[in-house]
Amino acid sequence: MPYPEEGLPHQVTIYEVGPRDGLQNESAIVPVEVKAEFIDRLADAGHKVIEATSFVHPKWVPQLADAGELLGRLHRRPGVRYPVLVPNERGLDRALDLGVDEIAVFASATETFAAKNLNRSLESQFEMFEPVVARALDNGIKVRAYVSMCFGDPWEGPTPIGQVVAVGERLLGLGCYQLSLGDTIGVGTPGHVTALIDAFRRPERLAVHFHDTYGQALANTLAALRAGVTTVDASTGGIGGCPYAESATGNLATEDLVWMLRGLGIETGLDLGKLVSTSTWLAELLGRPSPSRVVQALSKG
Repeated sequence: MPYPEEGLPHQVTIYEVGPRDGLQNESAIVPVEVKAEFIDRLADAGHKVIEATSFVHPKWVPQLADAGELLGRLHRRPGVRYPVLVPNERGLDRALDLGVDEIAVFASATETFAAKNLNRSLESQFEMFEPVVARALDNGIKVRAYVSMCFGDPWEGPTPIGQVVAVGERLLGLGCYQLSLGDTIGVGTPGHVTALIDAFRRPERLAVHFHDTYGQALANTLAALRAGVTTVDASTGGIGGCPYAESATGNLATEDLVWMLRGLGIETGLDLGKLVSTSTWLAELLGRPSPSRVVQALSKG
């Protein structure tokens, strides 16, 4: 039985990142037909936005080398969006050739991670994003922006809120429709989440992307919802990490998020039973149990 809380949204959009952010850190290559079925199962469970893959160079993320083939295999359902991550203009060229209609770019809030992940400085990363966003918008493609290390960086420590806001506002100023604030190594806590969202002063343009390294992902999500955010990134089964930050563990599990939101009377449009079934199926293929607590509980009956 739901127990709604005053001040929370009536509906939340779950931006599913399992096929991209979830699978990118797998050591064994997942067959393209499995990825295609995974995405179709997610759509069948009610997802309206599923980040399908990334056009990053295969040298850096071998798991996503089949991006073009995967997009060709997708059974696209009406009303479902299938954005892809595009790191640079070469990636955008591939996206344009394949008829992609929504992309995401990936920025850093810290100097060290910008160097390690993008081979750029905090400032020069925008030289890479500006033409990508401009060309995408000129071609009628929606652009979302991720900002990583928004709460802390394993090399630099806590990330100053003002630094995150400066990076984020520049991305929004380029024309990105939404900014996803990433707790890449999972060090954020609810008060920090509230302070960061309040610093932006426009929660309707924000999404949150939490990793559960210290078990704070659900608490942080609730803080974000109370601060006015209505889009939450999550990964079915809680799979994922970051290939450029060893301390980044799994994403917030979609099933755990849905369980909490359902208890608060917040609509997601998702079928929890189908999500659990999908995660159980995927866990068997990956050869390990799902880290999602809800999947573990419900799969045992």
